[in-house]
Amino acid sequence: QVQLVESGGGLVQPGESLRLSCQASQRTGNSDTLAWFRQAPGKEREFVAALRRNGGRTYYGDSVKGRFTMSIDNAKITVYLQMNNLKPEDTAIYYCASGTPILSAITSPTIYRHWGQGTQVSVSS
Repeated sequence: QVQLVESGGGLVQPGESLRLSCQASQRTGNSDTLAWFRQAPGKEREFVAALRRNGGRTYYGDSVKGRFTMSIDNAKITVYLQMNNLKPEDTAIYYCASGTPILSAITSPTIYRHWGQGTQVSVSS
C-alpha cells in the first residue's frame, strides 16, 4: 500500500504564489508517474501536471502552463507543485496521485491508483 500526504495549501491573493508538496509513505516502485489534479465545487476533476520518473519529463494542463512547475525530490520521496501568479480560477482542492498510465492516458484521473487526501487552495482578494 502507498500513502500520499499533501500539504502547502492556503488562502492567497491573486498574483501570489504557493508551493504544494506530496510525500509518499514508501518508494513507489510500482508507479512511474506522479501527477497533480484539482477539483473545484461543481466541476470535474481537472488535470494539472504530471511527471514521468523515467526521464523526468513533465506535462502541464493548458490552464497552468507557464505558471506552475512540478518537480520531485527522490531522496525524500516527495513531489512538489510550485504555483506562481495564482488566479481566482485556480481555487480548488488539489490532489496528488501516482500510477502507471500509458502516455495517451496521462491526463485521465481514473488511471491513477493512489491518491492523496487533497489540500485546499483559495485565491481571493
